Amino acid sequence: MSASLDARGFSEYFGGARAVHVKGRQFPVDTFYTHHAEPDYLDAALITIFQIHLEESPGDILVFLTGQEEIESVERLVKERLQQLPEGSRKLLTVPIFSALPSEKQMRAFRQAPAGFRKVILATNIAETSVTIPGVRYVIDPGLVKARSYDPVKGMESLIIVPISKSQALQRSGRAGREGSGKCFRLYPESEFDKLEDSTKPEIKRCNLSNVILQLKALGVDDILGFDFMEKPSRASIVKSLEQLFLLGALTDECKLSDPVGRQMAQLPLDPVYSRALILASQFNCLEEMLITVAMLSVESIFYAPREKLEEARTAMRCFSSPEGDHLTLVNVYHASDEFLDKRMVGLSKEKKDKILSKWCKENFINSRSLRHARDIHSQIRGHVEQMGLRVASCGDDMLQFRKCLAASFFLNAALRQPEGTYRALASGQVVQIHPSSVLFQAKPECIVFNELVQTNHKYIRNISRIDYLWLSELAPQYYCSQN
Repeated sequence: MSASLDARGFSEYFGGARAVHVKGRQFPVDTFYTHHAEPDYLDAALITIFQIHLEESPGDILVFLTGQEEIESVERLVKERLQQLPEGSRKLLTVPIFSALPSEKQMRAFRQAPAGFRKVILATNIAETSVTIPGVRYVIDPGLVKARSYDPVKGMESLIIVPISKSQALQRSGRAGREGSGKCFRLYPESEFDKLEDSTKPEIKRCNLSNVILQLKALGVDDILGFDFMEKPSRASIVKSLEQLFLLGALTDECKLSDPVGRQMAQLPLDPVYSRALILASQFNCLEEMLITVAMLSVESIFYAPREKLEEARTAMRCFSSPEGDHLTLVNVYHASDEFLDKRMVGLSKEKKDKILSKWCKENFINSRSLRHARDIHSQIRGHVEQMGLRVASCGDDMLQFRKCLAASFFLNAALRQPEGTYRALASGQVVQIHPSSVLFQAKPECIVFNELVQTNHKYIRNISRIDYLWLSELAPQYYCSQN
């Protein structure tokens, strides 16, 4: 049984159903703690990597970090410090693994290191349960993870760095004991481990519930507050999600599923905001562009910019970028891949097509796995909207129509530029900044819509397009007129 699964809760919810525990093979793992809290856990991880490399017996090292930025930073520092060691002590191979990394680069983590070398795998929590990496005998755990969180008061969902739970810590340490005895170095005191939550907070308690509630409404469940959830979300989260569904037109004044909009939204396997965007796009005659946008927003980052080739990656991105924002940039990438496939793929097998597309993606610093996934999603949701009878048309060069549709769809995520160059999210009042990866990072338009909030040392917004501020009261009067 997975160390992160609470079988008792499932058993009780299903009326005392019996749980079968299958014991996996696990070798002893010695766990070490720091004497005090580490002010800089990245530096502590770096010191621990070299301590293991220089003092411990053979075996690969698995380091848990919170995201791509941290992984690339630690990778660079490891390579720099290796050059300061005697030549005979430099046999340390750094291998990153995170979900946005192209598949071919992820596979390096599973390959055996060259003779005499030790591998240090720098990973996100993807290496906790999703994959088992052979050869790992040492684990370094700073005790943090980047997780999705929802604030029902502000109505904002964001990615934030938070402490892991005890079950996650055990899952991580267990990675050192898959093939033999190992060691786990926790970069925090044992007293901090004792304070951790026993298990990870269920997703239903930390995410926007709009899609869950929409599906319950479609199934005929009217009393959402009284519904017997396995893990009861907060009343505030339920009420905020009901409010959001009402603003999107999915619910009537009586809190019933609206017809046809609510019923159409419930048929689409998407976040309700994206479902509503597709329905609106058919009215704005830009459903072709919105299908692509929603598919591309539904996958990991399309662009891949390795630190060592950052300028090359930025140059490649500029070939696709649109002055209107990131949404049209994603549409441009999709169209470019379509043109490439149309010219070269006649009569080829799927395997050869994938191989040629992967090469094109690599040359253009695009994540081939994400693009293939987006193309699959596009095909799936296009089938849904055609079955629903929505008219799939393109706005062609009329970008004004598409931008108006974005404003009408994502009005809950609108933000206005402030005098100092930051932005104020109109719905929540939060002060945010445009993420450096956005094509609008330098432009800083007066008013924008966005799709994601990421919180590190700053609050960043991603996937942004410029809109006209006056459109909001015209296109979403049910919200902005009442707010004003």
